[in-house]
Amino acid sequence: MSEAFDITETLDVKGASCPMPVVKTKSAIDDLAEGEVLEVVATDSGSMSDLKGWAAGTDGVELLEQVEDGDVYKHYVQKTA
Repeated sequence: MSEAFDITETLDVKGASCPMPVVKTKSAIDDLAEGEVLEVVATDSGSMSDLKGWAAGTDGVELLEQVEDGDVYKHYVQKTA
């Protein structure tokens, strides 16, 4: 995990499969203030590409980092607007 940013909130979507990690991430990011960082913890390997694609196509968010830790996938999304 990177120490380059402070995590504001953690969203646990372990056990959820597509499209729920993205749906829940969008909902959680909407509740954050600009500049805050959401950590998303998932067990769906597809979340790596799903969240990357969602962040790339969504204004106001930036995917800072993705980490694969065994069968757990962590995503760090910052609200930019």
